Amino acid sequence: MRQALAAAAVALDSGDVPVGAVVVSASGTVLATAANARERDADPTAHAELLALRAAATAAGSWRLAGCTLVVTLEPCTMCAGALVLARVSRLVYGAPDPKAGAVGSLWDVVRDRRLNSRPEVVGGVLAAESADLLRSFFAARRGPAAR
Repeated sequence: MRQALAAAAVALDSGDVPVGAVVVSASGTVLATAANARERDADPTAHAELLALRAAATAAGSWRLAGCTLVVTLEPCTMCAGALVLARVSRLVYGAPDPKAGAVGSLWDVVRDRRLNSRPEVVGGVLAAESADLLRSFFAARRGPAAR
């Protein structure tokens, strides 16, 4: 999670919401690290999770990421939750919950839907305070001093 937090900090440089993601293989090798790049790339799908999954698939030589763990600083949205299920990721570890868009228990629970053929193990709340603090600081700075 510390690597994901470091990646999230990189997103700040491009004005993106500070979310970072890391994909780790079953043997513990980091396959990919990414940060949100929606602003930088002008791409609404450039979420940290999707970018990390794409890079990990390239590194692994397969879109099937069975045995891998996706570590992300914020609970995934529906798009990212769907992508990690389709990629056959074995475990999801996330930091802060996302009460406004979370699809791993907050609003929806895409990854645990029994109708799907792949359901990862989920571990939430890992370094949640650090993840939430980074997001709070980002949005407070965007709102300016009058909103504080």
